Amino acid sequence: MANPEHLEILKRSVKEWDQWRKDNPDVKPDLERVDLSDADLRAANLGGADLEGASLERANLEGANLERANLKAANLSRANLEGAYLGEAFLGGTILGGANLFRANFFRAILGGANLKGARLSRANLGGANLFRANLEGDNLEGANLFNANLGGANLEGANLRRANLGNAELEGANLEGANLEGANLEGTIFDESRLWTC
Repeated sequence: MANPEHLEILKRSVKEWDQWRKDNPDVKPDLERVDLSDADLRAANLGGADLEGASLERANLEGANLERANLKAANLSRANLEGAYLGEAFLGGTILGGANLFRANFFRAILGGANLKGARLSRANLGGANLFRANLEGDNLEGANLFNANLGGANLEGANLRRANLGNAELEGANLEGANLEGANLEGTIFDESRLWTC
């Protein structure tokens, strides 16, 4: 369960929250299963926070720091994460359908089994990210960095991977039917047994 004091501070204002984080650097924010739907959390410092099972539908997290945050099974559908930093965050089973992830940084994040169908991931940094069995059907990943990412068993059907960096990426067992790989960097990419039907 979430810590009511932590939630109250965050709901008051991002400015007050960020100051509280500075004053209490050793406290791990506990926001498990909270409802922050439609919340304005632009540039909020949520690094290391426990947001497991939280509802962040349509929340504005533009430029927010979510480094190493636990977002397991959280609902981020239609949320705005443009320019947010999610390095090494845990997003296993998270719902990100329809989210704006333009230029979001997911470096080495764990997104195994996450539902990203309909998300906007153009120019996002997913370098070294674990996207094993993630659903990226029809997503716009144009110009995204997927260098060294694990996309084994991922659903990339109809995805736009134009000019994406897939160097050294793992795509074994991935569904690439109808995906657009025009101009993508595929150097060192593993396609063994994947369903590769590029348009």
